[in-house]
Amino acid sequence: MPDEDRTAYQRLRAAHLSAVRAALDDHVARLDRPRAAIERHRTERLRALLGWARERSPFHAARMDEVDPATATVADLARLPVMTKAQAQEEWDAIVTTPGLDRAGAERVLAEQRWFSYTPQGHQVFSSGGSSGVRGVYVWDWEQYVALACLAWRWQVRADRATGVDGPARLAVLSAGGPPHASTPLFDVATDASTETVVIPAAAPFDDVVKAVADARPTALVGYASVIGRLARASLAGELDVRPLRVSTNSEPLTEEDRTAIGAAWGAPVHNLWGSTEIGVQAVGCGVGDGLHVSDDEVILERVDADGRPVGPDEPAARTLATGLAGRTFPFVRYDLGDEVTLLPGTCPCGSAMPRVAAVAGRRDDDFRYGGLLVPASAFRYVLGTDPRISEYQVHQTPGGADVLVVGSPDRPAVTTALVEALQPYGLPDAAVTVRTVDRIPRHSSTGKLSRFVPLR
Repeated sequence: MPDEDRTAYQRLRAAHLSAVRAALDDHVARLDRPRAAIERHRTERLRALLGWARERSPFHAARMDEVDPATATVADLARLPVMTKAQAQEEWDAIVTTPGLDRAGAERVLAEQRWFSYTPQGHQVFSSGGSSGVRGVYVWDWEQYVALACLAWRWQVRADRATGVDGPARLAVLSAGGPPHASTPLFDVATDASTETVVIPAAAPFDDVVKAVADARPTALVGYASVIGRLARASLAGELDVRPLRVSTNSEPLTEEDRTAIGAAWGAPVHNLWGSTEIGVQAVGCGVGDGLHVSDDEVILERVDADGRPVGPDEPAARTLATGLAGRTFPFVRYDLGDEVTLLPGTCPCGSAMPRVAAVAGRRDDDFRYGGLLVPASAFRYVLGTDPRISEYQVHQTPGGADVLVVGSPDRPAVTTALVEALQPYGLPDAAVTVRTVDRIPRHSSTGKLSRFVPLR
């Protein structure tokens, strides 16, 4: 990868991060505003989004016959149909609101960029397999990224200010490390200009990860939950000597086992994050009370039944719909996240009026166990979900690896090799992986759902 590609990106990104730092004070202040002020802010943000989407997106205009954006409230969202993951990809060109930007152009950016990049309009393009297994292409605009980075980091900044943490900060980021995932740009954020950051590819051999973290001597550690949990256990075993003052986990469910190990190893507050490439940052833990605080000023979450109808706070929900108020280039309105969340009652001990949800369990059933080894589904998603020649996939666990079905026309030997390498950091040095192309992957006969990860029974 030529150095000039990375250098050009870093120059513009430096300006972008300055915009993030300029916006952080306002975002931190919002966390302590009265509930009524948060709701007024959210309503105006919703009206702005709906008005923009109706005028610029044929897809959303067709959905809004019964809603006037100028007077809309959160309750009016229930009058709109649910937006699905399949629609988001199949109707891409009808959803995007920027003239001259289409799916084909976004795919060209992904194919041609040799590092992260900005389009001439200031957009960033990402690709992800997501939890559903269907490859997705997503675009963030300049202002959207500023908002999402603030949502990801404001709780940590608030906590540091409250406790008087000051001085040189060193941030170690354990993430995908390179394109096309959004995790690295979102989490490699120096919230103060003096902060030093280092990005460590989470899928590297674990011994290399341990050495890189040790060399970084981080005061703050952020990254995939399973990797940070494993680092905590390495620290407890005397294999890693670091003392982070703050830990932030993301991208995977944070298990109680990992949270316990983090607490035992470092005694540091844990800020767990629930997010998605589509919406950005749905909720973040404050490091004080239970659960995660919903990003209620920039995200609207609706707990609904199987038919998409809102349910009460004490009623069980079949799924969660999200409206991302910061995303104007590619609006997600009443988008089916596929996750189930539970609201937590009462006020958090941290004092914020932002509502809370219980930690999102995600789809832990997607993870595979090989004896005492746990391989997260993300190890497969990282390879399969970002290959533009794979439209769908299904992973069947085998005793020594996996049998993978793919729809599309990928380079099967290359995909096989990449999967074997992706499983090595989790303790499978020579996994038996087969990749087969098929015309279609059977769905459940009654529900129509597709199981992406099929464990051994």
